[in-house]
Amino acid sequence: MSQTKVGLVSLGCAKNLIDSEIMIGHLQQAGMVMTPEADLADVLIVNTCSFIDMAKKESIASVHEAVDGREGSTKRAKQKIIVAGCMAQRFAQELPNLMPDVDAFIGLDQLTQVAPIIDGLIGNKRAEDETPENFVTQKPQYIPDYDTPRFRLTPKHFAYIKIAEGCNHPCSFCIIPKIRGQHRSRTQESVVKEAEALVKSGVKEINLISQDTTYFGMDKWEGQRPNPRSGVDSSRGESLASLIRALNKIEGDFWIRLLYTHPAHWSDDLIQAIAESPKVARYVDIPLQHISDHMLKLMKRETDGAYIRDLIRRMRAGIPDLAIRTTFIVGFPNETEADFNELIEFINEFKFERAGVFNYSREEGTRAHKMEGHVHHATRKRRWDAAMLALQERAEEFNKTQVGKTIRVLVESPGVARTYMDAPEIDGTVFVDKKLPVGEFADVTIHDWRGYDLVAHK
Repeated sequence: MSQTKVGLVSLGCAKNLIDSEIMIGHLQQAGMVMTPEADLADVLIVNTCSFIDMAKKESIASVHEAVDGREGSTKRAKQKIIVAGCMAQRFAQELPNLMPDVDAFIGLDQLTQVAPIIDGLIGNKRAEDETPENFVTQKPQYIPDYDTPRFRLTPKHFAYIKIAEGCNHPCSFCIIPKIRGQHRSRTQESVVKEAEALVKSGVKEINLISQDTTYFGMDKWEGQRPNPRSGVDSSRGESLASLIRALNKIEGDFWIRLLYTHPAHWSDDLIQAIAESPKVARYVDIPLQHISDHMLKLMKRETDGAYIRDLIRRMRAGIPDLAIRTTFIVGFPNETEADFNELIEFINEFKFERAGVFNYSREEGTRAHKMEGHVHHATRKRRWDAAMLALQERAEEFNKTQVGKTIRVLVESPGVARTYMDAPEIDGTVFVDKKLPVGEFADVTIHDWRGYDLVAHK
C-alpha cells in the first residue's frame, strides 16, 4: 500500500505556523509523506487564520482555491480537503453548511490527531448531500510540550517557541480568546528543554511567542489574577522574567527575542531580567493599540495613558539600546479627532524604532462589534494614512542615526540580514555582502539607508 501524501497551506501568524509544524510532525510520525504539489496530494490541509477581516478573506479564498483545484483536475478527483486552524475553530458550527465541498474541519485540539483523522477519511466516499465531518471541540485545551513531534518550516537559523496558548485579556476588539481559549502556560522546564535542543541543532535566534508572553506562568500562581496597577511579583512562581534568566544560561551564541508582550504585565523585575541577560535581544514587541484614555477604556486594555508613558520611559531607562516595536489601531468606535491627535503626538514624542498601524476591523463576536459610534470608513482611511506617515517619518529619522555604526546582524539569505532590532518577516532588513555565510552572525558597518531598510559594508 502506498504512503498517504499530504499537502499543507499555512496561513496567518507565527503561532499558526507552529500549529502547522506540529501537524506535519505528527503526520510524518505516522508514516505519511508531505508534498508541495497539490496534484500529488491525497489530502490537502488549509490551516486558516481568522484574526481580522483581511485574514478571513485570504483563508476563504485559499479554501475555495483548493476545492476548485480538485474539481478541475482528474488527478485530484479523490483528494480529501481538510480545513484547520482559527477559522475552523471560530466558525465551527457555520462552516460545514457554508463549505459542503470540504471533507473535514479540525480545531486546535485536533492538531495531534490529524493523522488518524486522515486515516478515517481516506477511502471514505461521502454522499453529496452529506455534511462534512466536524471534529472541532469548544474551548480548546491543547498546549504543546518540548517533545511534541514537530517539523520546523522556518530556516535552520531561527525558530519560534510557543510558551503558552490562549488569552485571558478582555480586549473589546479581539476575538482570539474565543478562538484559542483561556491562557495556559507551559512549564519553564519544558520551554528550556526545547530551547536547548534548538540551540544544539544550530538555531541562532529563538523567538518566544504566545498571545501574551508577559502572562507566562501567572495562570499557575495561587490566588487572584495579578493586578497590573500593583505590579508583578515574580517571586510567586514562574514568570517571563524567570524564564528569560533560565534561557540566558543555555550555552551557545544565540539571540532570544520577545514577541507579543502586553503592557499590563510588565514589571521592574522583567526589565531587570532583560537588562542582565546578554542573550536577550534588546528588542521588545509590545502592541499598545492606543494612548488616549478614552480609547484604552473602550478597548478594555487594562491600562491608561499615564501608565503606558511611564512604562515606556522605565523600559528605555532600564534597558540600554532598547528597540521597541509596537502597533496601534485607528478608527476604533467613538474615536474622536482629539483621541487621534493625541496618538499622533505620542508617536512623535516617543519615537518607536519599529511600529505599524491597523485600520480597525469590525469582528463579529467581539464587544466592539456591538458598539455604537462606528467611524466612517473614509475617516478611518484618512487617519490610517496620517498615522503611517508619522511612523514612516520617525523610522527614517532613526535610520539616519544608524549610518556609520557597526552593528551585529544575523544573515538571513545571500546579501540580506537582520539586526537585533528586526524580527523575522515583520521588520526591516540590512543589505550586506553576498559572501557573508547565511545563518551566521556578522558585524557590519551601516553606510546608507533605503526607507525602512539599512545598507551595510562587508
